[in-house]
Amino acid sequence: MAEEKKVVVCIEDEPEMIDLVKLILGRKGFELVGAVGGREGLETVRQLKPDLVLLDLMMPDMDGWEVYQQMKADEELKDIPVIVVTAKAQSIDKVLGLHIAKVDDYVTKPFGPQELLQSVNKVLGSS
Repeated sequence: MAEEKKVVVCIEDEPEMIDLVKLILGRKGFELVGAVGGREGLETVRQLKPDLVLLDLMMPDMDGWEVYQQMKADEELKDIPVIVVTAKAQSIDKVLGLHIAKVDDYVTKPFGPQELLQSVNKVLGSS
């Protein structure tokens, strides 16, 4: 029996990054939908209600934390897991993300394909 493809929305302001994530996750059978920027990302999440959101923090129109807060404030979206994928590698950001904002995981750029997959699998609870 074929498993349902897990839908992942990647909210990112760099299209090349979305393509990279698509390549990594697509090979593992995920369906990746890219959204450029926070506003488009939030709209996409509202429409698709994906299994997982990969969220960049630094975006020009609406930053990742704002997207995250709006998701958590929305009854329909608040249970969707979020992995923050960002170039902000300072440990304080990681602490803020994981312990204060309670994101599901935190991956810093640049990352290796394995690192991203491990994080996605950990959060989605698949092997």
